[in-house]
Amino acid sequence: MNPSIRQLGAFVAVAQSRSLAEASERIHLSQPAISIALRKLEETVGGALFSRSTRQLTLTPEGEAFLPVAIRLLNDWSEAFEDLDELFSKKRGKVAVAALPTLAAGLLPGVIATFHARYPRINFALHDVLAEQVNVMVREGRADLGLSVPPLGAEDLAFEPVLEDRYVVVCALGHPLLERPRIAWRQLAAFPFIGINRLSSSRQDIDRIMAEVGQPLDVICDASQIATVGRMVAAGVGISVLPKFSFRQIATHGIDHRPLVSPNVSRPLGIVQSRRRALSTAAAALREMIVDAARETTA
Repeated sequence: MNPSIRQLGAFVAVAQSRSLAEASERIHLSQPAISIALRKLEETVGGALFSRSTRQLTLTPEGEAFLPVAIRLLNDWSEAFEDLDELFSKKRGKVAVAALPTLAAGLLPGVIATFHARYPRINFALHDVLAEQVNVMVREGRADLGLSVPPLGAEDLAFEPVLEDRYVVVCALGHPLLERPRIAWRQLAAFPFIGINRLSSSRQDIDRIMAEVGQPLDVICDASQIATVGRMVAAGVGISVLPKFSFRQIATHGIDHRPLVSPNVSRPLGIVQSRRRALSTAAAALREMIVDAARETTA
């Protein structure tokens, strides 16, 4: 049987004070209880740890050797629970999030600012990556949470929608498409087009929809960054299609947008989590903040 924390505490208190009475006051345990704890500890280790006299208790050589070990064990025990308390109370820790660039730039900055102000000792890591990378990072535990589109064919991942986005056509001011309140997808084929990253979930949606309406796009070039797409459109190079949520990031002088219809396509965005791992207290708090921020965005 292993020694108990109570037995170790009694041993250290008596060893340092050399008095049952003083040890009793120090650890708030009666003298008979301390005596019982010491006896059981000695039975467990197989020998005497104290030399007993009528005046005081003195350590045996074995007791002298064991004292620093016992002190270290008590300190480790105390530190372990202090560490756990700090994690549960969100006084320290770390959280990692993998998010689509649209959400990393559009939704998370305000959430991160609030989270850091409330929990300043929690380290935060943000990875702005494409949808498939979001899934991989959450699945492998490199991210506690993901913010993305619904993962396809991923039974190990859970998805909770928090936003609904739609696609819009983005044009330079003065472009003829801006004269209409809504634009049909098939009308895009008549104009030079600036594409976004072919590996992105948005580009895959766009290519799929254009194939469904039977009108191939006249792609002039592709750009990886949404900001680059916006500047090229403003310069009159061509039109583009972006999620409406993304347009907020590039809404500058020189461009505008219109909703796309026929078909009407919505794009759910939400939180991706592993079904196999529970969230830490800090990650759960962040998740609540993300949900609240998404509700405010759509209110």
